[in-house]
Amino acid sequence: MSLELPIALLALALALWLRPWRSVAAGGPPWPWLAWWAVMPWLWSADHVARIPLAQPLSGACLLVLMAGWPMAMLGVATVAAVAGTVTGLTPEATLARAVWLGVVPGTLALVLGAGVRRWLPHHLMVYILGRGFFASLFSLTLAGAAAMLWNGVPEGLSASELMIGRWLAAWGDAFLTGMVVAIFVAYKPEWLATYSDRLYLPR
Repeated sequence: MSLELPIALLALALALWLRPWRSVAAGGPPWPWLAWWAVMPWLWSADHVARIPLAQPLSGACLLVLMAGWPMAMLGVATVAAVAGTVTGLTPEATLARAVWLGVVPGTLALVLGAGVRRWLPHHLMVYILGRGFFASLFSLTLAGAAAMLWNGVPEGLSASELMIGRWLAAWGDAFLTGMVVAIFVAYKPEWLATYSDRLYLPR
């Protein structure tokens, strides 16, 4: 917890300092943002509900970052963790760990890797969909899962290889879902993606 609390507080303070709500339209955020916020606590609670400790919950943080931007996503992660912790009866320490390793860390890594994709790869629709939607999510979630295992250790009765395989498979599922939703939004509702711009990815 000595590492997780500063990470969470720093992310929350930075998100509040950036005041991301200023860019939200007067009518409020798009409903898909709110819908995804509502779904995420149940994703984070899946392993406790199913009573399968090997199961790695889907994060959803990478998709939230692409939809709402990093600052707004970090504010959303705080509410997601609070709801998930209440639903599953987690201790404050366990709730904080979920906020950091399922929300803050993969969401921040997705932002950093996505910035690299935008900076060094061609500005093309498929680069955005595959680069930011799929591969950045896959690597972010895998790295976050490995970091969580190194920091928190391996649950009793499991091996590190078993746990990492579970997290690797969960990262693939999460990345596939993120890439699919991003592709649909780019085609039909690009305004629902705060990180997408026709001017940038559809050059004349």
